Amino acid sequence: MVEFVKRRDYMLERLNAIPGVTCPKPGGAFYLYPNVSSYFGKVYQGTPVNNATDMANLLLEVAEVAVVPGIAFGGDDFIRLSYATSMENIKEGIDRIEKFLSELA
Repeated sequence: MVEFVKRRDYMLERLNAIPGVTCPKPGGAFYLYPNVSSYFGKVYQGTPVNNATDMANLLLEVAEVAVVPGIAFGGDDFIRLSYATSMENIKEGIDRIEKFLSELA
């Protein structure tokens, strides 16, 4: 369980350090729900990001990071990320998300 706490805390710190992303500390499970709505209305190479589904699709296609749009859980401002994976995968995934978000105009 200590490893999951380390992974969760690492992801929380990294996500909350990305400009425009806010992520509350979860109460349970192995998921984080960062709010990415500050990026809605931005564009990636001609493709608009209007909601969490657009964000999830672009993250998968461009950054090769799989996330679940928050609309599936009642909140379209969020994406769902799991920390039930290795720290190496978490670091790589957050690096890719951060890079992708920095490229939105």
